Amino acid sequence: MAKKILKKVKVRAVGGKATPAPPLGPALGQAGVNIGDFVQKFNAASQEFIGETVGVQISVYEDRTYDFVVKTPAVSSLIFKAAGIEKGSGKPNTSKAGKITKAQVREIAEKKLRDLNAKNIEGAMKIVEGSARSAGIDVVN
Repeated sequence: MAKKILKKVKVRAVGGKATPAPPLGPALGQAGVNIGDFVQKFNAASQEFIGETVGVQISVYEDRTYDFVVKTPAVSSLIFKAAGIEKGSGKPNTSKAGKITKAQVREIAEKKLRDLNAKNIEGAMKIVEGSARSAGIDVVN
């Protein structure tokens, strides 16, 4: 018989370097999750994203067991990293913050494909290009 989900928690944490400190600790404590156990398992599961902020979806069951899914980093943070900037433009239509190439867009789309609502890599690339445009970053060939 399937376990009944008691609570779903979504948090953002630094991959491979999570600690029981806020914001992770209080969110997990309220859900009744063993914080130390979760941090240890999360850090092991997110080794490929060390230093990057990733999303985590945690399903807490009636018997206080849990499952979690580690998402990839946000598209905007991957774009800023590729462009070598800290943040986007405040006025994206008038002032540009940086440039990225089509190859970098493809690389970001391939990394994010499992979390995006796209059927293929071309659709994912259009989503990434739209996010870049919204941040004031030009996509060049």
